This record gives sequence, C-alpha cells and structure tokens, in this order.
Amino acid sequence: MRDLSAGPRVLLKRLREMMAEHLEPQERLDQIVRQIASNMVAEVCSVYVLRSDSVLELYATEGLNKDAVHLAQLKMGQGLVGTIAASAQPLNLSDAQAHPAFRYLPETGEEIYHSFLGVPILRSGRTLGVLVVQNKASRTYREDEVEALETTAMLIAEIVASGELKKITRPGVELDLTRAVSIDGDAYGEGIGLGHVVLHDPRIVVTNLLNEDADTEIRRLADAIGSLRLSIDDMLQRRDVPTEGEHREVLETYRMFAHDQGWVRRMEEAIRNGLTAEAAVEKVQSDTKARMMRLTDPYLRERMHDFDDLANRLLRQLIGFGGRSPEQDFPLDAIVLARAMGAAELLDYPREKLRGLVLEDGAVTSHVVIVARAMGIPIIGQATGIVALAENNDPIIIDGDDGQVHLRPMSDLQRAYEEKVRLRAKRQEQFRALRNVEPITKDGQKVNLKMNAGLLVDLPQLEESGADGIGLFRTELQFMIASNMPKGEEQEAFYRSVLRQAKGKSVTFRTLDIGGDKVVSYMRGQEEENPALGWRAIRLSLDRPGLMRTQMRALLRAASGAELRMMLPMVTEVSEIRAARDLLQKEVQHLSKFSHALPKKLQFGAMLEVPSLMWQLDELMQEVDFVSVGSNDLFQFSMAVDRGNARVSDRFDNLGKPFLRILRDIVRAGERHHTSVTLCGEMASKPLSAMALIGLGFRSVSMSPTAIGPVKAMLLGLDAASLAEELNAALDDHNSLESAREVLLRFAATHSIPI
Repeated sequence: MRDLSAGPRVLLKRLREMMAEHLEPQERLDQIVRQIASNMVAEVCSVYVLRSDSVLELYATEGLNKDAVHLAQLKMGQGLVGTIAASAQPLNLSDAQAHPAFRYLPETGEEIYHSFLGVPILRSGRTLGVLVVQNKASRTYREDEVEALETTAMLIAEIVASGELKKITRPGVELDLTRAVSIDGDAYGEGIGLGHVVLHDPRIVVTNLLNEDADTEIRRLADAIGSLRLSIDDMLQRRDVPTEGEHREVLETYRMFAHDQGWVRRMEEAIRNGLTAEAAVEKVQSDTKARMMRLTDPYLRERMHDFDDLANRLLRQLIGFGGRSPEQDFPLDAIVLARAMGAAELLDYPREKLRGLVLEDGAVTSHVVIVARAMGIPIIGQATGIVALAENNDPIIIDGDDGQVHLRPMSDLQRAYEEKVRLRAKRQEQFRALRNVEPITKDGQKVNLKMNAGLLVDLPQLEESGADGIGLFRTELQFMIASNMPKGEEQEAFYRSVLRQAKGKSVTFRTLDIGGDKVVSYMRGQEEENPALGWRAIRLSLDRPGLMRTQMRALLRAASGAELRMMLPMVTEVSEIRAARDLLQKEVQHLSKFSHALPKKLQFGAMLEVPSLMWQLDELMQEVDFVSVGSNDLFQFSMAVDRGNARVSDRFDNLGKPFLRILRDIVRAGERHHTSVTLCGEMASKPLSAMALIGLGFRSVSMSPTAIGPVKAMLLGLDAASLAEELNAALDDHNSLESAREVLLRFAATHSIPI
C-alpha cells in the first residue's frame, strides 16, 4: 500500500466534491466506497448502517458481492462489524478469520479476504454504522490509515444524519437515528406537549474538514485552548462563585480537562493527519464520548457531560459560533430540550410558541423549573440521554402528567396523544365557559378562587382564567432570573406593572423567599446540611434589613393610592412578624416625611408554613390582618417528608386525617379572631383536595391558573354545609378505619360532583 501522507486530504477533498453533486443516495454511497477503496488501495470497502432494530445492514460495497447490498445483516455485537458498532472502537486485524468474533456471511463472498480494518461511523458519540476496508494479503493497517478511515467516517455520518438514506431504506425498515424512543423522566409540570424539538444548545456542524496548513491549524487550536483556559480561570475567580460546592466542582473539572495533555495531543495528531482544528476537536470529542457512553459508573458518565460541554466551548471559540437566536427558525410548537439551562434563558424564547421543556438535569425546585411552571408549560426533568438522541425539528411528545418523553413517536402513539389533547382542550373549553360565572356553591357559599404568579408573563392568565385575584405573588422570581440584585427603582417599576395589569383585582405580594434551594448567583451563601430548614426567607431578610426595607419601600411606592397586601414567608415565631412590622413602619414614616403618596389600604399578613405556629395561633391571628397557609411546606414539615424525595414524597396523604385536622384548627382560630385565612399550594389545585378545603371552612384559595376551571366546576355543584357536616364527623371519629380521602370520594360520587 502506498504512502498515505497526502491520502486523507485527497480522499476527503474528492468525497466533499461528491457531496455537492446531484446524485441519488445509492449512487452517492457506491461512489464513496469506490473512492475509498481506490485511495487506500483496498480490494474491499463496505458501509454498514445501523437500523432501529439494532441490526447492521450492508448499504454499499466495492469488492463484495453486489447482490448482498441491503440483504447482508449482522446484529449489534455479532461478527466483526457488530463488535465495532457495540464497542465504538476500531478493529485492525491481519487475519480477520482467526478473530473469535468473525462471522461468515456466505452471500458477501468475503472469505478470500484476510486483512480487515473497520471503524465506527460516529456522530455526537452515537454509533450510526461501520465503515470497513479489506485486503486479501495478510497485513496490519498503519495508524495513519486508521486515522484516514475514521476521518472519512465523519463525513459518512453526516450523510446518515441528513436523512438522505431514507430513500433507499426498504419498506418497514427504519434507521437507528430516526427510530422512535421513549424515555421515563420526572414529571415537574403537568400537561401534554406535542411539537418539534428545539435543542437549547444547537449542535455545531463542522463543514470545513480539510486543512491547508497543519502548523497554522495547530496554532489556531493552541490559541483557542489558551482562551478557553483563561475563561475558566476567570469564572473560578469571580466573587459570585462559592469557594466550595457543586458549581465550583464542575468548573474545577473543566479546568482539569482543559489542561489535559492527552486530549490536546490527540487533537494535534488529527490535525497532522489533515483535519482542521475544529474538525479535530469534533473527531476527538465524538471518539471520547462514544467510549464514555458505554461506561456504567455514574460518576464517570457525569464527567462525560462535563467533557462534552468543554469540547463544545472549544468549538465555539474556533468557529466563532455565538449560538442560535431563540427567534431563529423557531417552530410554532417548540419543545425545548436541554441538559440544563437558566431561568432567564427560558424567558428569552417566544412564549407563544413554547409547548414544553425537557431537561436532562435539574430538580423540581430549580429556578428554570419554577419559571416554566409559572409559564404553565409541561416540564419533564431527569430525562437522561435525550439531548444526544434528538435532532432539531424531530417530532416529540412530552407527558407532564406521567413524566414520559416520546421522541419520533410511532403513528399510533401520536394519534392516541392527539386524541388525549383534544379531550383536554374540550374540557378546557368547558372550563373557559365558566370564566365569568361567580364561584358560589349550591348552598350559596362564595369561595374566592385566586391564582399564583411570579412573573409578568403570568398576568394575562388572570383574565383568561377568571381568577378573583392573585393570592400569592412570588417576588423572589424577579431576583432569581436577574444577573444582578434588582435595584429599588427596578423593583418598584416591576410591582407597579403587576398592579396595573391586575386591573384592580387584589394582589398579595410575598416578600423575598430566597435561600435554601432558591439560591441567587449574586448573593454568596454557605453550604447547609438542611437548606430547607436553614437561612432562608424571613430569617435571611431580618438578618439583611437593608434588603427587606428596600423591597418594602418599593412595594409601598408602587401601590400608592391603591391597596397593598404584603405577607411574610416561613414565619416561625410571632416575634418575627413584629420585627418585620417595625421595619415596615420605618419605611412608612420615611415616605410620609418626604410626602410620598402611600397605599390607601395596607394589609399585612404571614404565611403559616412552619408547624411551631400551630401553638401560637391565637397570638398569630391577633398580630396580622390575614394568614395564608402554605400547604406544601406545612405538610412537608408536619410529616417530616422531603417532597423532593421520590421514596417518601407519596408516603403520607395530605388528605389524611392528621393534616386535615391541622388545617381545621387554623380555620377555627381565624374565625375566633375574625382574621381572614386563605391557602395557597398544591392542595388548592386539585378538585378533590379543594373540595376538602371548602368542607373545612376555607373560603379563599390560591392555585395555578389552569386549575381554576376544574375547581370552579367542582364547587358549583357542591353543597358546602353538607360536606362540612360529613367531613367534620369523620375527622372527629377516632375509631373509624375509613380514611378521609375515602369519605371525600364517596361524597363526590354520591352527589355527582366532578373531581
């Protein structure tokens, strides 16, 4: 075989020319294998493509029996070709038939060939097929020949990924790249989304593969690596990066990879073999990713994500890729897929076109999930591997009720979900018809149905849902999506805009609830063993009185001439309310001194989320104008259950008698002191549990906007007095084994109440 020092360059140049020619797919593949065989002086060159049934099918060959094309097949892991596909590693053999994995396919006529070199056809670490050359003479192929074949396989991978081969795929056969995939994740936001994939970090497609000057490309690579290392060092030195914790660990891992000489050496070798700097990065990235994807160690697989992200950063340095504008080529039914993303990044996408969000990482309490839920879109988290499997514009279905993602779904599954969506839409239409109907029970009890919000994008739903107002406005979301601490003027303008868009309907602002799992990047915190029980919410605000006074001043100024409802989160002792009231009074005095207009009415309340307040109920009700029960945290703390822990989150029932008795005690304390009691939380969002709340005496509840219709439909058919009598009897009966949930279900069935 001749010297191949210029071989890869000549071969790739000719193959690139072929890509530009108008050829039918089979003709293009046939020309490619002929060109490879000629360039490498090989007697055989074959392309095997991986199908969705894990079978490698011969798609083109030069040297083997032509009649075997589309007939010769090997399963993944079977034979030499199957072994290469399964391992994603090249196989270089001087005597192929002596290898234990050798599998003879009589239809190909390959028994006369001894030397064998096969490489995986990889794209983003996924095996799409196998490229093989063979010779009669017994020999081991040189390293530069292996490199030449691997480089050529990169180009063939783009042909497979383009979908061009669908034209020559036999009826009933589907390629692996386009096969239907279903992944189980965690349901973070309910609803069903049908649409098309938008990758949050679009794949960088390298089109310039061949270099003209290896030394120049090596210098380009060195400059890009230098810039990358500096950017990582800068991130580590920033004041807002904690000295320890997960964020710093990730950056330290990035720095380790960026300084790894083995990684740099492999890229330099690829450049010397004829590739551009960016093509060399892509090749080494795909090879490394393919190997790491087959590891079972979860820590090492997690490091794969770090390496992949670092390689993408280096590619962007080399080709000046700034990412895609969210508006660019954005489908009307977009479902965004990301490994992880920030809340502000999600808000950059056009809301009217967004149909869902799928994350590989993230938790139900992460900022982006909180914002996505506020936007009312279905969300799936922990959908491991989905990004690598998807391509932009792939059809996708996400089921936020069951936590399932269906990528490139089969037609019958697509039809089933379309029918499910139609039924949901029909129900929503029925609920919309109730939008202007007063929420009054059959026996004449008015129940205020309010919605939860936290962003300006939520406000249009106030009118659309028919909500009576906003029972919980989470002011921390403005802080969480900002890159810097919002100034007092910015806060004031934001709150004024909220009140203006509410058009006279009441808005209850919860003061800043950050800390714990709600970390803002510009506020340095400390690692806490139990962050949910730590320095957060009112505790943080009282320790940072300047922060709290700035927010209070902004709220007072924004509500000048109107009603202001303000409540404190996570109160543990009544003394905290008194301390916060003192700060509020100072701000009122300050504004009065300088003749600033004040709210015409000021309502000051507290959230009841911490069980210790259950033994301060009388003092609490006398201290505030209203109380809002935060059912999520109150249940979590009362039952000692971490709601983010799947093993225990469903262990206890929030409709169990113990928790319902707690809620009843709160309502009765409010009645004793004529203090308004409301509830915001997941309980209010489900018709059955909302029914229980009405039976306990709640006459104001706040929920997600989409829940208002179903809850209103329930209460319109409800006799609240009859329910209260039956429910209270059940809660007072300490001998009955019947659960409160069973009592509620029976009552709903007996009275034909839609739940």
